[in-house]
Amino acid sequence: MMEHATDHGIMLFDTAAAYGGGASETIVGEWLAYSGNRRRVTLATKILPPFSPASVDAAVNTSLQRLNVATIDQLFLHRWDPTAAEEATLRALDGWVSSGRVRTVGASNFSASQLAATLALQTNFGVARFQVLQNIHNFAVRGIDETTRSLCTRHQIDIVTYSPLGAGFLTGKHEGGVQPGSRFDLIPGHQNVYFNDLARQRLARLKNVSARSGVPMPTLALAWAFRPTHTGTVLVGGRTPAQLDQALRAREFADVALLRELDAG
Repeated sequence: MMEHATDHGIMLFDTAAAYGGGASETIVGEWLAYSGNRRRVTLATKILPPFSPASVDAAVNTSLQRLNVATIDQLFLHRWDPTAAEEATLRALDGWVSSGRVRTVGASNFSASQLAATLALQTNFGVARFQVLQNIHNFAVRGIDETTRSLCTRHQIDIVTYSPLGAGFLTGKHEGGVQPGSRFDLIPGHQNVYFNDLARQRLARLKNVSARSGVPMPTLALAWAFRPTHTGTVLVGGRTPAQLDQALRAREFADVALLRELDAG
């Protein structure tokens, strides 16, 4: 999958300490070592709260070891936690940037108000500021609104979104119930994000437009997420090269009127 991605010009690889209990970082690190692609790719990973100088240092050192690299290009705080806004935490992150072992720091799963408050503290303390925001954003669940976009534009923060197919929700495969072995089955806590009235209404809208246009639901959902007005970078995943190819095709989807029809509902 990673070879297939780079062969098609995908050069941002995103992982996290939490994925597979560190196994994902190890797999990415092994591939980087034998593929010789380290200099070509942008490497991102995330660390979990609670945050403190000791926990940040331990987590970053562990990620560096598993990834088998000297530098992490983008280090994200995986989700909001009050300890993210503590001076000691922000200075610890700044220390990693100053050392050159981390190129940029970012926030993941932060609201606009949480991001704004933390940015103000970083400016006040004179430490490295967040340069990237990574939030969920797809046709069913919107994690990037106009307030967030304006904030990021004002502070020159890049936006990265994830889960353009909603862990399969937007393919319609869970309409009859959660599929065994799926992410919703393995991590039941994620069900509440999607299995609600608003997300179901949007899914029904997607299904209706797909049926009338003949364009598959995954293609429409991916194309909607790829629209430049929605975000800067979209993270895509998959189990097979064919699923990655599906995303690459959707990136070239040109029927703007059909996408506007989705938004009209």
